[in-house]
Amino acid sequence: MPLKETERPADVREVDRFDGGVGWIAYPEETMQRASHALAVPSEDGGADDVWVIDPVDGEGVDDLLDDLGDVRGVVVLMDRHSRDAKAIADRYDVPIFVPSFVDPGLDAPTQPLGDTLPGTEFRVVRTVDWPIWDEAALYDGETLVVGDLVGTVEYFLADRERVGVHPMLRVAPPKALRRFTPERILTGHGEGVMNDGARALQEAADGARRRAPRVWLKGVTSFLL
Repeated sequence: MPLKETERPADVREVDRFDGGVGWIAYPEETMQRASHALAVPSEDGGADDVWVIDPVDGEGVDDLLDDLGDVRGVVVLMDRHSRDAKAIADRYDVPIFVPSFVDPGLDAPTQPLGDTLPGTEFRVVRTVDWPIWDEAALYDGETLVVGDLVGTVEYFLADRERVGVHPMLRVAPPKALRRFTPERILTGHGEGVMNDGARALQEAADGARRRAPRVWLKGVTSFLL
């Protein structure tokens, strides 16, 4: 199984469908399991919902998923390593790319600053990781939490019976932001989301992050070497 695929996929796999959004994994066979999401929120003019595309990986079927939700308003990049296919999708829909002021994804495209909230929505923009080599934000409206790499559900993020796990590199010093969220659902940048009782899953992940770190590190080394 490749760590990360680069060829355009024949068909994406839909995940994380809920009343207000959808997710997809463009390369289901890759180890990284890069997940992308789109949030649909009521438009101010009462027409079709505004659709915000988060950290997207492009592929066949993505346009169908987005068009079913409403009108694409913009693309959002939550962290410095998640430029992914933001430019391709923004160009295709002729919409801006929004990036938090503290994130530099290195995009060869114009971007617009993302302030304290996602425009026209109740989603707050929360800084979750502030490292010299890592800047990341989350979107949170009290019910849905959207993250980049803060937590994930792929095998190399998880220890024991965790439903969602803190990123292996963050376990030694889990970000305090983990304690600020009590979501029902968690949409992650790697793996399928946690669609119910997300607050408990996140609390368990934060509580055991450091203690379980050695097991996660060992699992990660093993999985990437085999």
